[in-house]
Amino acid sequence: MVNQKSNITEDLKHLSQGVSNLVLDPANARKHNKRNIEAIAASLTKFGQRKPIVVQKDGMVVRAGNGTLEAAKSLGWTHVAAVVLDDDNATASQFAIADNRTAELAEWDDEVLSSLLNDLDSSEQEMLGFDASDVRSLLASSD
Repeated sequence: MVNQKSNITEDLKHLSQGVSNLVLDPANARKHNKRNIEAIAASLTKFGQRKPIVVQKDGMVVRAGNGTLEAAKSLGWTHVAAVVLDDDNATASQFAIADNRTAELAEWDDEVLSSLLNDLDSSEQEMLGFDASDVRSLLASSD
């Protein structure tokens, strides 16, 4: 694991997998646009990888974390932290859907988020995935 191009937090390094061994989920129902991948890449650059992706052992298919893998590849990383599970296809697919859907069901507390973003400059806001128009809309809605 030494001398690999990555930024995996120390506690996850034992989960390191070569990105060339991992396959993006061809049935991933979640799409990652350029802005999303750039935001994930910015987060990986600033904070490192702090949570592992989830990989189905059969075929080494990424079932949660496809965007993270794409962003890591865009940064030239050779390794990412991954939990590799021996799930059957049905279980792996169900988990992938549940992982994405449960995240969507959460809501922002606009007042708290506005306060947190107000403490940052615009470059820090963008690094977190919020562009100037996002921040303006958020501030207007929390007034």
